[in-house]
Amino acid sequence: MAALRVDLNSDLGESFGAWRMGDDAAMLDIVSSANVACGFHAGDPTGILQTLRQAAAAGVVVGAHVSYPDLVGFGRREMNIASADLVAGVIYQIGALQGLARAAATRVRYVKPHGALYNTIAHDQRQARDVISAIRAADADLVLVGLAGSALLRTRLERAGVTLKPFADAAVAVV
Repeated sequence: MAALRVDLNSDLGESFGAWRMGDDAAMLDIVSSANVACGFHAGDPTGILQTLRQAAAAGVVVGAHVSYPDLVGFGRREMNIASADLVAGVIYQIGALQGLARAAATRVRYVKPHGALYNTIAHDQRQARDVISAIRAADADLVLVGLAGSALLRTRLERAGVTLKPFADAAVAVV
């Protein structure tokens, strides 16, 4: 019988200046992967870098937690954002996190959209296509984590030649 491997995952790096969101250090002692904020919904460069350093020290896999540009709404407000803006914003967030990750002696391995963007790409073909295009442009080796059971995301990825793999309450796909 094959051993069951469970990935315990958490959203981290969301503190901003003097405002502390959760206890990243404590979470990094128990998770195996961390969706690290990229500054558009939460997080600032100093806090993100600290979280990445702690993740590297703990051997935790890091993913980019990309979002709409929505600090005020914590990335929870759906936006009908222009394709050029969405693609550039996702590329920007991935690139920023990759730079900080290199400085922290780790690397970004996947992308998990945050909040409203995560839910929107499950049903909005254009935005799903935009996020996929952005990931491919930024780093084609990254994996996209999407909403499980999302017919649209599955269809979009299959049309793009991407294989979906079930992953707890999410579907993981190589983009």
